[in-house]
Amino acid sequence: MRIEQHPILEFKTGRKVTFIFDGKKLEGYEGETIAAALHAAGVRTLRESGHLHRPRGLFCNIGNCSSCLMVVNGEPNVRVCVERLQEGMVVEAQKGKGELK
Repeated sequence: MRIEQHPILEFKTGRKVTFIFDGKKLEGYEGETIAAALHAAGVRTLRESGHLHRPRGLFCNIGNCSSCLMVVNGEPNVRVCVERLQEGMVVEAQKGKGELK
């Protein structure tokens, strides 16, 4: 779900881009956060907690918590709530603490 119009706010979107999330091709707008693009595509669970493997979704949305840590282009622990979307990114859900490959 994506808000297209608002009575007060003006939305400026970049060009449409495609990215891969867990093997699926999704679309978003260049310049929006990865988390916003995932949320618009219906993805609510971004990662699992380190010890109990409980699902985590967006929480603070300003890069202060660890609920949105994901693997982006092979790099673990990227805060997708502040990372901007670009054409061709590969995003993967992160299980646990995340390790470098």
